[in-house]
Amino acid sequence: MFAAGASLADSLTKSAIYAILFAKTESSLAIPPQNVEPFGPRIGSRAMSTSLSDSSRGLVAPPGAPNSALDRSKNPPAPSRKRERLRPDDGRLARGRKSRARIREASRALFRERGFDGATLRAIAERAGMGASSIYRHVQSKEELLIDELSEMQEEAWTRFRARDDRDRPTQQRLRDFLDVQHDLLVADRDLTTIALRATTKTEARVAKRVLQLYDRTIGLLMEILQRGRMKNHLAKDVDVLETARVLFHLTNGARIPWANGMVTDDVLRASIHQALDLLFRGISADSR
Repeated sequence: MFAAGASLADSLTKSAIYAILFAKTESSLAIPPQNVEPFGPRIGSRAMSTSLSDSSRGLVAPPGAPNSALDRSKNPPAPSRKRERLRPDDGRLARGRKSRARIREASRALFRERGFDGATLRAIAERAGMGASSIYRHVQSKEELLIDELSEMQEEAWTRFRARDDRDRPTQQRLRDFLDVQHDLLVADRDLTTIALRATTKTEARVAKRVLQLYDRTIGLLMEILQRGRMKNHLAKDVDVLETARVLFHLTNGARIPWANGMVTDDVLRASIHQALDLLFRGISADSR
């Protein structure tokens, strides 16, 4: 009996020793936890609840994203630096203006020689004495150059008109003066004016839309004069000043087509514009009602 008890005790002792040794070995080989669950967060765990909460708010980044959307919302990216504004006396501004002036001069010369379609931006750069890639620092297309010229001409016409205008004069006389100033500028650069007229007939051309936008601005200037005339009772009360400005613009612009094709002289064109204005006013002036 004692032998059997001793044998059982020895067996239990050996089992206990093996268990202790196994536990120590497993403990020494285990990797310390690093708040990472190899098979994903357990259902009901805090990590799972946070993940679900973030997902419902749309703050979880898609798989493979380097940072979570939640992290980005807490730490937004630093704002990009604004482009440095140059001082008025900075030499780079002066050099840029000179370069752009050379480009515009070269473009006008090539537009006259080859026509708008025949003048490439590369040829303009060569004529201006700069590399083909350098010109893109100043302009992006030859259409931009043409629009610059037309915009400047339009602004100059309005500036000259306002310099000598009296807003209390009869509306018809004010319109005549504005159209005369515009006429003088347009006939002084026949080639540029002709290019603009032809561009509007090519609806597929990129420049057509831009030229038509400039035409809309001219219509707006005419409408401003007409609006003042209606306030001064120079026009009938029921006259639509916008439609009247459009009619007047298209009458004068249409008169320039035979002139651009060399069929009439500058003076004949001016007289045609005056006649169109007189005819229009005989139908819309307050005295005729």
